[in-house]
Amino acid sequence: MRGFGDLEAAIMDRFWSRGEPATVRDILNELRPERELAYNTVLTVVDNLFKKGWLVREAVGRAHLFTPTATREQYSARLMRDALNEGGDPQLALLQFVGQMTPKEADALRAALAVYETGRP
Repeated sequence: MRGFGDLEAAIMDRFWSRGEPATVRDILNELRPERELAYNTVLTVVDNLFKKGWLVREAVGRAHLFTPTATREQYSARLMRDALNEGGDPQLALLQFVGQMTPKEADALRAALAVYETGRP
């Protein structure tokens, strides 16, 4: 799996930040202060994200409401999983990864491993 392109990432960020379904127009209006985009451009990217399985849609009148199929954290986990699969020796890749962590991130990793090992949050 490849990561999102620049506009795909900006659009998904809006969906994740909203926490509720949105129309293409909603997303366009949120992006407009930062970027000058045409409605059809956003529509095309949202449709591509739908076709790739990152969004589901529900017809509401003449419009569609779109909702992400995964959380931001699930997306990040997929990227990390794919990077680990493609990174050669997993132990060496993890060692390099851990070596780049901040102390706070290392603490979060330890806590996640403890939850995983005990099977409860």
